[in-house]
Amino acid sequence: MNSSLFRALVLPTVLFLAGSAPAATPSLALPARSRVATQSNTNEYQLIEKTLTWTPQKTAIVVCDMWDKHWCAGATRRVAEMAPRMNEVLKKARAQGVFIIHCPSDTMKFYADSAGRKLAMAAPAVPTKEPLQRWCTLDRTREAPLPIDDADGGCDDFPQCKTYSAWKQQIPTLEILPGDAITDSAEAYYLMEQRGIENVIVMGVHLNMCVLGRPFSIRQMVKQGKNVVLMRDMTDTMYNSRQRPFVPHCAGTALMLEHVEKFWCPTISSVAASACPSSRKTRSVRDNFPGWWRRCAPGMRWC
Repeated sequence: MNSSLFRALVLPTVLFLAGSAPAATPSLALPARSRVATQSNTNEYQLIEKTLTWTPQKTAIVVCDMWDKHWCAGATRRVAEMAPRMNEVLKKARAQGVFIIHCPSDTMKFYADSAGRKLAMAAPAVPTKEPLQRWCTLDRTREAPLPIDDADGGCDDFPQCKTYSAWKQQIPTLEILPGDAITDSAEAYYLMEQRGIENVIVMGVHLNMCVLGRPFSIRQMVKQGKNVVLMRDMTDTMYNSRQRPFVPHCAGTALMLEHVEKFWCPTISSVAASACPSSRKTRSVRDNFPGWWRRCAPGMRWC
């Protein structure tokens, strides 16, 4: 990406990338989007936009499963494309006093001697409103079935990649700095309680799997009473476009974002809607959810 295009995409941002908040107004202003069922028909939803005001010191970012490598080549590629921008978001958030929790599941041995891992392990266990599980499956009392079929694992490559344990650590593009924590368990909640964290921003992958199901992610943090939002342009899905509902990969991700906005929590964007270049002739994914950094054009297999 050339420098002029990078400036065009990165500078006109909401919240973190707009620079440090003025001293007189230290709160985070988060334009959030949710969907509420209409009174007349519960199958119809109204888009609601509201600006949330959060205190940075009472806010944590959870970075979910941004691994160095995935068994699916397409998933690995999309994480690598997302990571540089995510790292800039984390830098700005950290500078504003937001607590960063890195959660690359199943890689804790790699971080065993790190300060961030020791910080998480030192957090005292606390009572929970509901038991924190290693995996929280679809909650049929609260949400509809997922709008995409991921039964085949969700790899969109052709032929599909073979599954294996590919990840060893978090992608190195994401800096882990002093004061950050590293965990993949209920320790994330213990850390939040230890610090008086009330608000949680979730980012990472994959939305139809780990971002919903992990002990530090959306379903379980909502059930613990946290104020949760998903950063919608810093996530992805494991979805094979050759499966139901037979739409491009990015459209499947858009459907999952709508699912989260309907049943679990609002979403926010790292980029203002005006950052979408007006000269772009192909339909942009930003038309569906502002902030996605790649266009969704016919013939782009990953999308």
